[in-house]
Amino acid sequence: MGVALSDDEAWEVLAAAHTGILTTMRADGFPVTLPVWFAVRDREILVAGPAATHKFTRVRKDDKVAFLVESGEQWTDLRAVQISGRAVVDPAPDWADVDALFDAKYAGFRTPRAEMPESARVRYDSRRALLRITPVRAPVSWDNRRLDGGR
Repeated sequence: MGVALSDDEAWEVLAAAHTGILTTMRADGFPVTLPVWFAVRDREILVAGPAATHKFTRVRKDDKVAFLVESGEQWTDLRAVQISGRAVVDPAPDWADVDALFDAKYAGFRTPRAEMPESARVRYDSRRALLRITPVRAPVSWDNRRLDGGR
């Protein structure tokens, strides 16, 4: 048995992951990689955030992105899924639907607004934007736990 996950398994791993690593491209061709919270719906990755953040600007200029989730601390436990895709800034997201997805996943992890520094509250209470990432090829994946028959 190989270490690659099936497409269905890869999407299950993606959906269950807590934090994703998003890579976008700067105008000079160099990548910018950052951690993001996200939701998965219908084999599409959704990333929301303050509209003024640069990830939205970069995607408007170059829609090629990579998205990675990983887990495991020991080499034998490493598991990851990487998506190569195209991203678009949704011009009119259904925020009630998007918020429900994010609330279901992250409600217990958010810092209450009252506990945030003022600058963070202002930033996160500003106008929001939503990235929709659609894969352009099958996920690249591996699960080293499969090397010894799944332990």
